[in-house]
Parts: sequence; structure tokens; C-alpha cells
Amino acid sequence: MPENSLSAAIAGNLADQEVETPAPKVKTRRTKVANQSAPKKAKPSKTVLVGGHFPPAVLKQLRIIAAEDDTTNQALLEEALNLLFVKKGRGKINSL
Repeated sequence: MPENSLSAAIAGNLADQEVETPAPKVKTRRTKVANQSAPKKAKPSKTVLVGGHFPPAVLKQLRIIAAEDDTTNQALLEEALNLLFVKKGRGKINSL
């Protein structure tokens, strides 16, 4: 198949010039460098999230009670779970 003039011109230009191929991109992993001088904080005992999906009114009511009793949602939930455990004969769990 004979080359047309455009192909010949392109081939001729490419032959006269050096073609640079870009270097492939190399992904590098960044690692965190620990600060050797800072003391490590003691981790609190392991906890897990216990939750559920409720209507927004439940959260509002919980917050109102917490504010009235000058306590936290966490403390109220701990109290509620302890009452449930006692009711079900499981005994009170003091270290929630």
C-alpha cells in the first residue's frame, strides 16, 4: 500500500525528532513519622457503640432529661440499660 503524502510527512518529521516518552507515574506511600519525644497516651478500656434508630423526638426527649438532671446522654443510657438488665435478671453492670 503506497504511503500518502501526509503519512510520509509525519513519518519524516518523527524520524528527524527525538521522541520523548513520559516516565511512568510511580505511586509512593506516605508514612506517618511518630514523634519520638511525645509520650504515648494510655488508651482507655475498649468500648463499643450500642445504638439504634429512633425518631428524632426520642433524642430530643433524652436531651431534655439530660439537661434537667444536669447529666449526659451517656449517663442516662447507662442508667436505662442497668434498669433493663436488673429487670431481666441479669444484674446491674456498674462499669459500663
